[in-house]
Amino acid sequence: MPIAQLSVHFFLQAALILLACRLVSAIGRRLGQSQAVCEMIAGVALGPSLLGLLWPQAQLLLFPKETQGLLYTAGQFGVGLYMFLVGTEFRAEHFRQRYRSALAVSISGIAVPFMLALALVFWLHEVPGLFAAQSTVFEAWLFLGAAIAITAFPMLARIIHEQGLADTSLGTLALTAGAMDDAAAWCILAVVLASFNHDWSGAWLAIGGGVAYAVFVTLIGRRLLRRLGANLGADAPLPPTTLAVVLALFCLSAWFTDAIGIHAVFGGFLLGTAMPKGELTAKVRAQLQSPTVVFLLPMFFVYSGLNTRLDLVTQPALWMATLAVLAVSFIGKGGACYAAARLAGGPLHEAKAIGALMNARGLMELLIINIGLQAGMIGAGLFSILVLMAILSTLLATPLFNRAMRQGQRCSQIS
Repeated sequence: MPIAQLSVHFFLQAALILLACRLVSAIGRRLGQSQAVCEMIAGVALGPSLLGLLWPQAQLLLFPKETQGLLYTAGQFGVGLYMFLVGTEFRAEHFRQRYRSALAVSISGIAVPFMLALALVFWLHEVPGLFAAQSTVFEAWLFLGAAIAITAFPMLARIIHEQGLADTSLGTLALTAGAMDDAAAWCILAVVLASFNHDWSGAWLAIGGGVAYAVFVTLIGRRLLRRLGANLGADAPLPPTTLAVVLALFCLSAWFTDAIGIHAVFGGFLLGTAMPKGELTAKVRAQLQSPTVVFLLPMFFVYSGLNTRLDLVTQPALWMATLAVLAVSFIGKGGACYAAARLAGGPLHEAKAIGALMNARGLMELLIINIGLQAGMIGAGLFSILVLMAILSTLLATPLFNRAMRQGQRCSQIS
């Protein structure tokens, strides 16, 4: 398809995505769902799972495969920039107060899913259509464990931001634990792909490069960034050159973490946490928040929806496997994180809120399983099962989180 036609399709797709997301949001918000969940549902509705079933010719005409590269790039930029903005609201003092709890929640949210995945993998590895024939039980276990252990980091951040909790102790705890879990899951995925492809260079690069970059940004980058906003007054506008430098640094940070194999969202988030708090970050958020959230971020959610086929889960041969994966996923992730938060001394309502947020898989799950599918590691059957798990866990996250927070408010009013 010529470049001129690609741009024509992109503008039409962008308009449809914005309208579909607003329409689904108008319905979903009345049902207690977050904007992020509504955008995820809109993406699935525009893809082969709904529009493609009801009107396949229109779906292919509106979203031909040749144009999805543009949506992918715009979506990656949007989600990375959004996580940068979330990082600017991250409070180090809250992290220092809650790092023990965050570490306990994170470790539990990884260890328990992997133990339960081990109990399932010997059976699932023998079910036709789930794993590649050349995959080993060890590789299948690591992939299934990573898929169950991962948290919807962008989705979690979106819910926390919408609830106004980004700069609170609870928000910091959830963001820290979610970031740890997802970074670990991406490193484990790198190990799986390295073993499957018999090439370990990518795994060492992801793990070593990720740790080194996090240390650099935290210890050195934070000091260098202080100079950006040193002379910015409260009433002075944000200079265009300063904004350009911030965006360039974001692009470099996202590029680096994406290049080493742990996804651009971590580069954006790490840079955001290192930005100097005060007038600079406040003015940057004021300029970037609306175009990022309203225009760019929905493309990230819709792109994955366009590559999702829920109709495959209806095959009877996969029903038992689906039920088993769903049970293990909810107990292994949500239950473990709830128990860890409770044992770390958190109040009951906060532990429930953490369990609900950490159990959401969202689009990070879809990213991981799309990589597994494209690499030939998993089959269409397991892909569809994990898509269903991602959607159900994410749908339940906001209502369960809101219910837990209401319980906490009632308890505080009574006391």
